Amino acid sequence: MRRLEGLRRRREARHGDGMDASPDFPRQSRVPVFNMPGIVTAAIALLLGLHALRTVLPDSWDIALLLDLAFIPGRWTAAIDPSRAADIISAAGTGSGGTEIAAAREEFARYLVAQPSASPWTFATYALLHGSWMHVIFNTVWLAAFGSPVARRYGPLRWLVLAIAGAVAGAFLHLLIDPLSTMPLVGASAGISALMAAAARFVFQPPARFTPSVPWQLPPEPRLQTLPELMRNRTAVLFLAVWLVTNLLFGLAAIPLGGEDGPIAWDAHLGGFAVGFFLLPLLERRIRT
Repeated sequence: MRRLEGLRRRREARHGDGMDASPDFPRQSRVPVFNMPGIVTAAIALLLGLHALRTVLPDSWDIALLLDLAFIPGRWTAAIDPSRAADIISAAGTGSGGTEIAAAREEFARYLVAQPSASPWTFATYALLHGSWMHVIFNTVWLAAFGSPVARRYGPLRWLVLAIAGAVAGAFLHLLIDPLSTMPLVGASAGISALMAAAARFVFQPPARFTPSVPWQLPPEPRLQTLPELMRNRTAVLFLAVWLVTNLLFGLAAIPLGGEDGPIAWDAHLGGFAVGFFLLPLLERRIRT
């Protein structure tokens, strides 16, 4: 009886007069260092870690890694249609730069067409590599900003599907638009563009009216906006317009972005964005009220 009386007194001490029906939530042991979903934190750590590793690798190893993982349209074109080898070499020699740079590009193109390899994994693995520290930091900032809401809503598996599908679509569109290019395509921008497009479908909605029945009840997740609703959302339209115009201007004007030595692959960004925008409804889960 004494033990039961002690338990009753401790309960009343915690809840005042004993009429508080709210549950006893466990105390938060610590505040997380990174307020991001685990899949986003892991992806950022992977991208930064791989680039840090490349900076300490011997040049021969780094070049071999680049050839194995980067996406090179000309290598795919030579593997699919060997008769275009001469076109690939000729296109490599007609670019910006001096005579020595053009000769180096031609030599690299000859190497690619002599050993064509349609490596299917490069449609996705190129997203793991970056051209500079500025490039990878620039991408991870956008990944944290737009990848986090998508990961919270859909979980790690759907998040990975969207990111990988965006990277693959970006490489495929880049191949269609510039099939003779021998410049390695690297960077996670196409996959991040898919996540940005996915986030645009629901993050720009005004907060829904919600009156909780109990203090700890969370509001329901917002539904995806339909295309007509999205076009009437000024914030979403402004975001989409700025994104599209920025990519077209920097890409068509051949202006480097994010610390890269070459122009950004605007077509790869566009391919990833389109896939993320239109694939997301297929991944939408039923939201419980």
